[in-house]
Amino acid sequence: MRYVAVQQNDFDIGAESRLLRDIGSNVGAICTFCGLVREFQRESSDKSVEELFLEYYPGMTEKSLQEIVDQATDRWRLLGCRVIHRVGALTPGDQIVFVGTASEHRHEAFESAEFIMDFLKTRAPFWKRQTGSEGTEWVEHRESDDQAAKRWQS
Repeated sequence: MRYVAVQQNDFDIGAESRLLRDIGSNVGAICTFCGLVREFQRESSDKSVEELFLEYYPGMTEKSLQEIVDQATDRWRLLGCRVIHRVGALTPGDQIVFVGTASEHRHEAFESAEFIMDFLKTRAPFWKRQTGSEGTEWVEHRESDDQAAKRWQS
């Protein structure tokens, strides 16, 4: 099972985890990650965020996410994978992304979920605009995300 969605609606972490668990009796590990919108987008910033607006290219973004999932399933023996990314207007505390992987062993579930997140942050075409105490600005690309993705290229 490989499932990728880009949507405005929220998702239910428990329901998504159960779908992975219900794949079959050979699932020995499920790793889930849920990203949330933070009130402050940078660790050293005192600029509060009131809204984070995510834009994307329909069709192209889903294809990019599917390619990342396909790379993960080629690299690890995954029994299932679910990726959901929200778009539109979000506020601090809202869920923004879900990644769930299921495998026979924990090592594959952990690594594949981290791989998917690292590549989602660097390769998936999303654009973030934040509005807060200092006005509205586009969220810049982070070098630390590139560094995280580079470790998978060996």
